[in-house]
Amino acid sequence: MPSSPQTSAPRAASNDSAIPGPKPKRGMSRTQKILFFTTGWLIVLMPFLFWWNTWFGRHLSDQQLTEYLHDDKKPRHIQHALVQLGDRMSHGDAAVKQWYPDLIRLAIDPVEEVRNTDAWVMGQDTSGAGFHETLLKMLADSSPMVRGNAALSLVRFGDASGRPQIVALLQPAQIIAPVSGHVIDSDRPGTAIHQSGLLAKLASADSSQMVEVRSPIPGRIRSVSQSGANVTAGTEIAVVNPAIEQVWEALRALYLVGQIDDLDAIRPYERDLPDISNDVRQQAQETEKAIRDRSRH
Repeated sequence: MPSSPQTSAPRAASNDSAIPGPKPKRGMSRTQKILFFTTGWLIVLMPFLFWWNTWFGRHLSDQQLTEYLHDDKKPRHIQHALVQLGDRMSHGDAAVKQWYPDLIRLAIDPVEEVRNTDAWVMGQDTSGAGFHETLLKMLADSSPMVRGNAALSLVRFGDASGRPQIVALLQPAQIIAPVSGHVIDSDRPGTAIHQSGLLAKLASADSSQMVEVRSPIPGRIRSVSQSGANVTAGTEIAVVNPAIEQVWEALRALYLVGQIDDLDAIRPYERDLPDISNDVRQQAQETEKAIRDRSRH
């Protein structure tokens, strides 16, 4: 029986020459390289420029000090100049006396942060003409922080007139709802907050306005009404514990001028609690001891 003829599969036609090879990679053009490196440089540069322009440690010339102290459009410029003056005053630089009239003028500046810094700076030189009288007037300022800093500076003058304001620095700030309505957003208890930091947003009862509730002091939120809660005007909406730095300065001042009546405000800082540092606890204990020793004489 004749064998059937074997058929072989047809061979694919060779077409190697038709297969394209890998295309060579094109490098970035000169323009693209410039754009790439410029963008990267700006990403690094912009945060630095922001820090440089807001950092109060940057040295100012005498001409810049004068300009900054009168820059009403940029309160941070005024603060920057004040911090520089305070540093020079603390080192006994007599040349800064030429700006002392500006320090007295700024005690009634409309910006709270400026008045606050100003009150601290005037305490750096107890020989400054008019400083003592100006600080006494600042004890009646609308801001608790300004009142507190004025009181702390007065202690440097040997004046305990601001003792009640110093004691107040140890106490939590109770924030009152400015209008009746409901909370539509709020921060969380335990959160650190800056002075004037946003605590909550309220929608008025008739929904005609949105009101922002801000902290009058730096510190940590102890309690705050949460979203959805209804609040009545004049009732407590939040409580903020004072910042540790504020407590520390108040305790140091009361070490010198505190009285027995102040012990109730001091003792909470003697407790062994996680949010009270060892330094603050020790200072509170030493302050109580100093007050008790004075009361025996």
